[in-house]
Order: sequence, then structure tokens, then C-alpha cells
Amino acid sequence: MIQLVVFDMAGTTVDEQNVVYKTVHQALLRGGFDVSLDTVLWHGAGKEKFQAIKDVLAHLQNGVVDEKVAKAIHKDFEQLLDAAYAVLQPLPMPGAEEVFAALRARGIKVVLNTGYKRTVAEFLLHRLKWTVGTTVDMLYTADDTTMGRPHPDMIQAAMAALGVTDAKNVAKIGDSMIDIEEGKNAGCGIAAGITTGAQSEEQLRLALPTHILHGLGEVLELV
Repeated sequence: MIQLVVFDMAGTTVDEQNVVYKTVHQALLRGGFDVSLDTVLWHGAGKEKFQAIKDVLAHLQNGVVDEKVAKAIHKDFEQLLDAAYAVLQPLPMPGAEEVFAALRARGIKVVLNTGYKRTVAEFLLHRLKWTVGTTVDMLYTADDTTMGRPHPDMIQAAMAALGVTDAKNVAKIGDSMIDIEEGKNAGCGIAAGITTGAQSEEQLRLALPTHILHGLGEVLELV
């Protein structure tokens, strides 16, 4: 029996027009790297954003990453993102709020987790008028644990905080391979990919998800 559902944010429950990865892409271009947005999504989707930049650079440079260059690109990214967010109006993914409410009405805990830093995640919640304790039960971000995705730390922290002892009773839902890997590494009974965001169904299947979803409404049938 599923007791906890952990949802990714951007591309899964939040429609922010892919602005974060577009901004990572822009920062890499400004840093002098000829890279496509598809490559950024393939190597960076779902990850803490400094790690995402390093992983894209590693791909472009045969595994070699200059930390100073990566830090400069990340700093530029954060400045560009602040400017982009000043005018951004994120939207809930279709069905998100209804699914949260239906799960919580069944006594199932709802947690958001993300590769964003906490200030970015809380900005999105504020713009959406979502509140922790009312809309969802908890929020975990890349700032809240030592190890980011695909490590299971955020899921394990949520389980400990909410008193869920068996990971088989946890579902992880996300739009990237790294989300699926995180769920599997945590031992979740469900580690599902959803096709509404960063990566295609074909890409998601490479991570061997337990399920592929095409919309959030399918979560209610799944759990």
C-alpha cells in the first residue's frame, strides 16, 4: 500500500516553460560551449544545477571538467535565472492540484522534491500559491541533503520525517531518468517516469521505470 508519493517539480507538477534548462543552455553558450538544448536535457535533467553543468561539460570534453570554468558558468546561470524568474508565471501541470488533494484525502502523504536550490523551489511555490502543510506535506530541495539525485537522500529524508519505514510503500514520480534512478536507488515500490517534461518516453525507458505515465491523473489509478 502506497503511503507516500514523492513528485518532482519542473516538468512533472510545475510548468515553468522549461526556463531552467533553457537558462543552463544559455549560460553554456555564453561560456563558449557549442551545445544543443537536447544535450543539456539529456545530461542535466533532474540534477542539482551545478552538477548538471559539470556533467554537460564532462560530456563535451571527454570527461574533463575545469572547476573554475564550471563555477563561472553556474554563476552566470544563476544571474540569468534571476532575471528570467522576475517575469515568469509558472503554472500547475494539468491535474496537479487535484491529484495532490485526492492523495491527501486518502491519507497518502505528498512530497515535492527537486534539483533546484531551496530559494528557487520556494519562489515557484509562492508564485503558484502552494503551501507546505496545505497543498503538499513537505518540500525537499538540492540544498537540503549532502547528496543529490540519483542518490536517494531526499526520499529517505522525507520517509524519516513522515514516519514511512518501508520504501516499498513509496512512489516516486518524475520526468527524467535521474528521477527514476533516484526512486530505484531508494527502493521505492513505484519509480515511474512521466512524459510531460524534460525527457521522452524512449529516454525514460532507458532507466527501467516501473511504470510510464502520460499525465498526473494516472497517479491516482497507480497507487
